[in-house]
Amino acid sequence: MRQQTGVVLAVSRSATHSFSKQNHDSIRLLAGLGVEGDAHLGVTVKHRSRVAQDPSQPNLRQVHLIHSELHEELQTKGYNVSAGQMGENITTAGIDLLQLPTGARLHLGATAVIEVTGLRNPCNQLNLFQPGLMAAVLDRDEQGNLIRKAGIMGIVLESGEVRIGDAILVELPPKPHRPLERV
Repeated sequence: MRQQTGVVLAVSRSATHSFSKQNHDSIRLLAGLGVEGDAHLGVTVKHRSRVAQDPSQPNLRQVHLIHSELHEELQTKGYNVSAGQMGENITTAGIDLLQLPTGARLHLGATAVIEVTGLRNPCNQLNLFQPGLMAAVLDRDEQGNLIRKAGIMGIVLESGEVRIGDAILVELPPKPHRPLERV
């Protein structure tokens, strides 16, 4: 059952482990691997801090998505951020990514499907990009629990091209839903 719809505003990739990624007209998602031509492509983890811990870990961070609404929020706080600059592969609009449950599936374009694995854990690279940015993507709820706003991570279930302007359809997993945790 598909619940929400949104749109792809930008797609980005980088062949190197640079913080920001270059925008493109389209990217190709490869099942079980990630974004073709991106440094984080692979079955096992590619984020350098995770590789240092255990290079055999499964890659639950094949694709990074950020909602454009976060960029807008940060811009009102004086940060100059745009699509791809915070390391995301796909910039979305119209979907509350942070409220999706673990296991939600995002259908993008004609055939691509991403399964949501968890929240991006912000790191100090955000501060190197723009001072204070890491604190700006963290918050606390009424109970004092940490809220991570720097996007979500996923794995590619079905390959396909993803282009600017593509629709995103959200398929929720069966209940009970599990909230997103950092991956």
